[in-house]
Amino acid sequence: LMNVRPLITVCGTTGVGKSNFAIELALHLSRSTRKDDWRGARIINADSMQVYRGMDIITNKVPEEERQGIEHRLMGFKSPGERYVVGQWVQDALKEIDEAHKRSEVPIVVGGTSYWIQHLIFPNRLAIDTNAQVPSPNPVMSQELAGTIDSLSPDLLALFKNLPEHPPSAMADPDAAYKLYMILSSLDPIVANRWHWRDTRKVLRSLEVIKETGRRPSEIMLEQTEGISASKPRFRTLCFWLHAERSILEQRLNERVDKMIEQGLLTEIRTLHQIATGADSNSTPEDVKTDYTFGIYQSIGYKEFHDYLSAPEASEKVFDTAVEHMKLSTRQYAKRQVSWIRNKLLPAVYSANTEEFLVPTYLLDATVLGEIWNNNVRDLGINLTEGFLAQGKLPDPLTLSDNAKRMMSIDKKSAE
Repeated sequence: LMNVRPLITVCGTTGVGKSNFAIELALHLSRSTRKDDWRGARIINADSMQVYRGMDIITNKVPEEERQGIEHRLMGFKSPGERYVVGQWVQDALKEIDEAHKRSEVPIVVGGTSYWIQHLIFPNRLAIDTNAQVPSPNPVMSQELAGTIDSLSPDLLALFKNLPEHPPSAMADPDAAYKLYMILSSLDPIVANRWHWRDTRKVLRSLEVIKETGRRPSEIMLEQTEGISASKPRFRTLCFWLHAERSILEQRLNERVDKMIEQGLLTEIRTLHQIATGADSNSTPEDVKTDYTFGIYQSIGYKEFHDYLSAPEASEKVFDTAVEHMKLSTRQYAKRQVSWIRNKLLPAVYSANTEEFLVPTYLLDATVLGEIWNNNVRDLGINLTEGFLAQGKLPDPLTLSDNAKRMMSIDKKSAE
């Protein structure tokens, strides 16, 4: 059953003012006197890079002095070298939400990692996505699948029972990579057919899904495609999507990269290289192979400045190239963030809202900053929140703005 206690989520690309909006909203809820039971708010971070300690520039954390006394949870609490994936985050976020509700606070979950937010809102959605299954303590497995596992050769069975924490490199250790693929081919040939044996991340993830759910990933995929597992939300959820027109946003993102460099980005990247190498500050990163798909090393800027920081002599040309690469990566990431919201999150929302308005979702137009942003984002968001908490009638999301109508009109059936 859906929990009727409220949850507010704020998603969108980098550079639209998500954190600022969440703080303004939390301040309003802390100050206002309403007839309902909710007093105050806390912010729960849903940015997969901001969970890491330090590295405040490369991860774009809100400076402490700008948080205006609002508590920010699940931020800066993991070591940069640690692996922390969506399943772990969902469990941690649920504890924080429960704690907020016990204190009569409204939890506001905010961040650019929309698939984390989606998996928090909808318990059964992303079962097969990489790094996206919340582990089940005691999965019930069919006798047939259990028998297939038992019939693996002793070395493969031992490997399946003790899967590596990180995917092996197909280039550095092809034998380990191929053994994982052989296990998957035996247990789920359909899904093994989808991945190349060198794609160790997806192969390992598929094997983890079997262990965590007691089911074949291909069966879960089929169910999701057929809509059997279209899930109801965990909480009564109000979802905000802050969105800016691409041409305006891209200019803003370019300027943000320049500002990050001025603030000391390169010092942070050097520190990250030292953590990655486990070496002292005099060493260079040139001979270290970093896994850019792991933990904080996925942060945009780290990979892009590798060549510049590895060069024996600092060259302006190599530096300028690194800056351009970082700007390009930032723009591409923003594009992917929008694609995820439109192609994954919105179909899940529309599916949940088929019979009743369970997850009201609103696009707030963050194209223009300043006073216009205050009107279009802050004030409108506060009004919608008040209506949501009072359980009043909320407006049709498509009527909020031309931008909302254009971006939120999608094929509601395409939940894949």
